[in-house]
Amino acid sequence: MALVVQKYGGSSVSDVEAMRRVAKRVVATRNAGNTVVVVVSAMGDTTDELLDMADALTAQAPGREMDILLSAGERISMSLLAMAINELGVPARAYTGAQAGVLTDSKYGKASIVGVLPERVARAIQVGAVAVVAGFQGINEVEDVTTLGRGGSDTTAVALAAALKADVCEIYTDVDGLFSADPRIVPSAHRIESLTSEETLEMAANGAKILHLRAVEYARRFGVPIHVRSSFSDKTGTWIVDGSREDRPAIPAVAAHLDKVLDDDPEAHPAERRGPRPARSLSALGVASVDAVTGTVVAPEGAEQPNATLVDEAHQTAIATRAQARTRTSAKENNVEAPVISGIAHDRSQDKITLVGVPDVPGAAARIFAIVAGTETNIDMIVQDVSASGSNLTNISFTCPDGDSAAAREALEAAQDELGFAALEFNPNIGKLSLVGAGMRSHPGVSARLFSALCEAGVNIQMISTSEIRISVVVDDAVLDEAVRAVHTAFGLDASTAEAVVYGGTGR
Repeated sequence: MALVVQKYGGSSVSDVEAMRRVAKRVVATRNAGNTVVVVVSAMGDTTDELLDMADALTAQAPGREMDILLSAGERISMSLLAMAINELGVPARAYTGAQAGVLTDSKYGKASIVGVLPERVARAIQVGAVAVVAGFQGINEVEDVTTLGRGGSDTTAVALAAALKADVCEIYTDVDGLFSADPRIVPSAHRIESLTSEETLEMAANGAKILHLRAVEYARRFGVPIHVRSSFSDKTGTWIVDGSREDRPAIPAVAAHLDKVLDDDPEAHPAERRGPRPARSLSALGVASVDAVTGTVVAPEGAEQPNATLVDEAHQTAIATRAQARTRTSAKENNVEAPVISGIAHDRSQDKITLVGVPDVPGAAARIFAIVAGTETNIDMIVQDVSASGSNLTNISFTCPDGDSAAAREALEAAQDELGFAALEFNPNIGKLSLVGAGMRSHPGVSARLFSALCEAGVNIQMISTSEIRISVVVDDAVLDEAVRAVHTAFGLDASTAEAVVYGGTGR
């Protein structure tokens, strides 16, 4: 038995028919003997439509009111999905982020989770109901609704999985897992069977949009296994594991508790719904198995589905068994046979700011970035040119999210006299390409191949940054797609046949 947290994105619950399809999947997971908690995003483009309406009314909406507005999309989804599940004969209860105990700070629009107290969710699943939780939102210390930023439903799901000690967090999207590149740009991209949490962090931080960065960080910190897959198919997706690439969690069957679960329970299974009385012991039916697609325990053929009263006891034993059985080998110690490159991420959501003619003296950069930090702007890449001979002047460039760049520019321009730079140049038309792979540690020549591929494609590099398992370059936005395809081919990542299917979503 397992406790499974499932998160469904906007394209998975985009309309009534999609809701019915998701409800059937949730019920099937529950009927396989699992305890199920569901986290949902807003339907389709609901969040974008709400933003458009707010923009039509005001150029500077108050953060508190924007969070109240944007949280409405997930509330609609949770209510409708709970209705659809109830219609299939399985009890379901919908909860807002506040009702689910998701506690945050007060940074409206991009709040961080500071704690999770899922008492109402726990009570619901202990009596056999499916708990449906609105993602992307929580409540702060003054009981205001807050939102976690775009993609925050992933973080909600992982946070609940950690708090409930779930066996797995399934992230359902509109593609069959994580791919070696965005299949919308590289049709020959192949599905990645598994990634380390370290690699996934780099992919998410550098533009891969399937998983939210904070969700990956949360999962890594609390050891939550993540399975990224499509809600439109039954294919196995991509496992995100904490340690070895082969360390995929398997949910064990605990025979003693399964025997109890299979016992006849008139209250949990009324006679008119139960059908013929099943055998009461696993010994008479064979051994339970783990479904290769869902990763969940499947009772032997002919066995009655588990009743509500003992599911909690069974999955708690399974959690303990899994925790004892799983090894947590360091990814650094087990990457000898890892592919050199796992995938390529790209990001168009950044702007570049360059300060020209900065005095090349100690403390100049410290003063610049102290001013930028005061605007709560997140910095990604930084490059400082070599001081021109005899001039004692240099140029400093950095990239930041396009939503932060206006505040950073305004603050720097206001401090121009203090900082002493000659001019500020702003370039919003950039794109970042990132090559990610744990195998880089033990394979030389990755940088040379990357730069050769870009050279052959006629792509000029503006900035470079690296980590132990990543190389990122900034290029002109107009050639970013071409650059991604060229590098994908250069590293032998192209699939021989098309593997990627985008089932839904508009890409907005």
